Amino acid sequence: MGCATLDLVGAASLKLNTNTHFLRSPKPFLSFVGPIRSRNLNGPSLTFLTCHAHKSRPSVSLRAQSTSAAPAPEEERVVVLVIGGGGREHALCYALKRSPSCDAIFCAPGNPGISNSGDATCISDLDISDSSAVISFCRKWDVGLVVVGPEAPLVAGLVNDLLKAGIHAFGPSSEAAALEGSKNFMKSLCDKYGIPTAEYQTFTDPSAAKQYIQKQGVPIVVKADGLAAGKGVIVAMTLDEAFEAVDSMLVKGSFGSAGCRVIVEEYLEGEEASFFALVDGENAIPLESAQDHKRVGDGDTGPNTGGMGAYSPAPILTKELQDLVMKSIIYPTVKGMSAEGCKFVGVLYAGLMIEKKSGLPKLIEYNVRFGDPECQVSIQTPSRYVNI
Repeated sequence: MGCATLDLVGAASLKLNTNTHFLRSPKPFLSFVGPIRSRNLNGPSLTFLTCHAHKSRPSVSLRAQSTSAAPAPEEERVVVLVIGGGGREHALCYALKRSPSCDAIFCAPGNPGISNSGDATCISDLDISDSSAVISFCRKWDVGLVVVGPEAPLVAGLVNDLLKAGIHAFGPSSEAAALEGSKNFMKSLCDKYGIPTAEYQTFTDPSAAKQYIQKQGVPIVVKADGLAAGKGVIVAMTLDEAFEAVDSMLVKGSFGSAGCRVIVEEYLEGEEASFFALVDGENAIPLESAQDHKRVGDGDTGPNTGGMGAYSPAPILTKELQDLVMKSIIYPTVKGMSAEGCKFVGVLYAGLMIEKKSGLPKLIEYNVRFGDPECQVSIQTPSRYVNI
């Protein structure tokens, strides 16, 4: 496969299906450059993705184009606002700053590392949960693109509000972000469109959940339905652990509204990996793979976290497995979301289990944005293999 590069106003360059990490070198605003061999939902094609800074809502499309086409005119320089305050957002600011298409970068709320590095101007007092405040800031400072890092603002509808206000934004609508915002929604989509995933049942009644667990046996997985910062998954090796997880979520309310419904899921044995794809609502292009260390303790022990470290690419995701993931998981998801009337646009991050018994991938979960820490280790820096 040839290579392609993606830029969010320039520097977030993503190498596709190569051994090189993504988010690398500066290129034009949201443009794939050079021929890339990819597949749309109906089969192979030679495609380019372009999304330029127009005054109206951005039009993102994957379309066939001759490799001998004349060069695109010089892009206008835009002011970018990155939403979030973690390592992922620092990585995005680091990459965006190196874009020739980027005029200035703000990050809200940002963090001291971003501020001290000079990669962006941090706006610590901007309430990113208040869409009207974000829109007012964008208008005041002539922001041309908003890149949303974390999942919560996406699920809350920040992109919906920005687009309605005529402000370009990178990320899915709240309707499409339900792929991450509700595990029950994601599992139901898998059922309807034949996407391979673990067997499961959804519960709001703790007694019914425990009866199901007793019937299925252990090990078994208990998940909070909503957003829980990567901590709402309990891999229970005993019945007591499983029952405690159910009580914690449904009785004690440990995860608030995110845990008012739980998914009890088949335990899959194998190796976990993450796979990223760029989606324009109808088509998808594979980006890169990664693996993170979920458990809090050394030797892969203790509770799950949002990620204790990461590396990219994931050796287990061979070219053949990546093709299978696109065919059996990514493409059916994109088609299914479109059929359901909530087209997905943005980065689709599939959490996968490569099953030990079959060697085949199954979908564990979806994230609807760049991962953290995965985004950090994908930057081309001397420490890119280490989560910093």
